[in-house]
Amino acid sequence: MDQETAGVSHEGEWRQAAAGEDEPGFAILSRRGLVREVDGRMRGHLGVERLPESAGSLEELLEAVGFQRRPGVELWEHEGRLVRAGESPLEDGTRLVWTQPAEGDEEVVRRRVRYLGLASHDLRGSLANVRSYAALLLNGRIPLEPKAKRGLETILRNTDKALAFAQDFFDASRADLGMLACERERQALEPLLANAVEHHLEAAGTASVALSLELPGGSLPEVEVDAGRVQHAVEAFIRHHLLRAQPGEQLRIRARPDGGMLRVEVRRDGVPLTQEELALTFAREERAFREKKLEDPLRLALARQEVEALGGSVGVTADAGGTTLYLTLPIALASSAGMQV
Repeated sequence: MDQETAGVSHEGEWRQAAAGEDEPGFAILSRRGLVREVDGRMRGHLGVERLPESAGSLEELLEAVGFQRRPGVELWEHEGRLVRAGESPLEDGTRLVWTQPAEGDEEVVRRRVRYLGLASHDLRGSLANVRSYAALLLNGRIPLEPKAKRGLETILRNTDKALAFAQDFFDASRADLGMLACERERQALEPLLANAVEHHLEAAGTASVALSLELPGGSLPEVEVDAGRVQHAVEAFIRHHLLRAQPGEQLRIRARPDGGMLRVEVRRDGVPLTQEELALTFAREERAFREKKLEDPLRLALARQEVEALGGSVGVTADAGGTTLYLTLPIALASSAGMQV
């Protein structure tokens, strides 16, 4: 086959893959970082004639062909192309990576966000009404039998829990679309951490777990963040640890500068997570399927989306003495001003 014919054949194969539908495309990353195609669809999704010969990770592969990740979501874009991407380890030490076209119509995204807003309003409104009536009956003006009072207190607790879960669910759904609202403002981090700890002192005491905030002697550098998003993320870390803490264990919240970032650690001194649990900490769907519960997996995954939307990162480490969940946030520049994203 001459060179021209080979070129035409190769171009035809690529265009066929490009037309190739919404099916995922696959490639294998060897332990030495070599890229081996499984089919031609990945090239079509990425709009390239060939994949890089080597890449150390999925991120390196996509960045090598010009794609950039949208903050807080598993979406990558380049020159109008939008793809979802992921990777899974295989038993032989290699990794299977995949891409799939994602709907990039901004009008469709806006309509979905509006739809989520309507659903959130209707659901939260109904729950708020139930809560209001329960609180009204518990205000002490109406005599209640002990059994009725306990029942209303249960209703109040469960509606608070349902309202918080609904908020997390709809926020995570917006974040999946790349439309998580964040209002940034330059501020100190210490009050946010203090509020997060205060909100969970009662739960920690009930679980016989010590909870403390340990800050350095001087003031921490200011950050330019959405206070509600950051506090939610820190509280998600605390609640995750409380779910696993044994009586007598201790939770410590610490913060310190780390280069150009501010690092916040939520440490549980006690039995550490296993390697498998560490790998799945922020895996929303996988954890939910395994644990048959969505609340904590959703909350931690949303915490990751919130921090990444603010330009930071999250992670988890473990050693013989316990487990540490951490997040990092960019330290505010001297000339930075408030902005909304």
